[in-house]
Amino acid sequence: MTEISTDRSRVDVEWVWGRLRETYWSQGIRREVVERAISNSMVAGAYAADGRQVGFARVVTDYATFAWVCDVVVDEAWRGRGLARGMIRAMMADPEVRTLRRWCLATRDAHGVYAPLGFRPVAADRWMERISDPSAWRE
Repeated sequence: MTEISTDRSRVDVEWVWGRLRETYWSQGIRREVVERAISNSMVAGAYAADGRQVGFARVVTDYATFAWVCDVVVDEAWRGRGLARGMIRAMMADPEVRTLRRWCLATRDAHGVYAPLGFRPVAADRWMERISDPSAWRE
């Protein structure tokens, strides 16, 4: 049994940092950067019956028109149970973001997780990005 919560005070920053620093998109990220990201984002957590964190997701948003889903991680032993989708659904259901026109995300390998929530690939010539020097956020 798991519980999904958008209560930021429940987030186990140490657990989240430990998972994010091992991902392909945030490898080696410093703890204080993770703390600041959590403080400045909408967040959701998945929690086992004993209260320990087993999943995390965050959304960067202006709470008016736009949201970017990022940093979705689920403990390996808990994958395949719909936790990632549940966390995103919980944030999408928040009345604070009902006016958003666009939700976006980037994923290398989890398209099947997000498609049932209405996410679709975008035109390759529409989006642009600028990658900053990783030394600004890595250990």
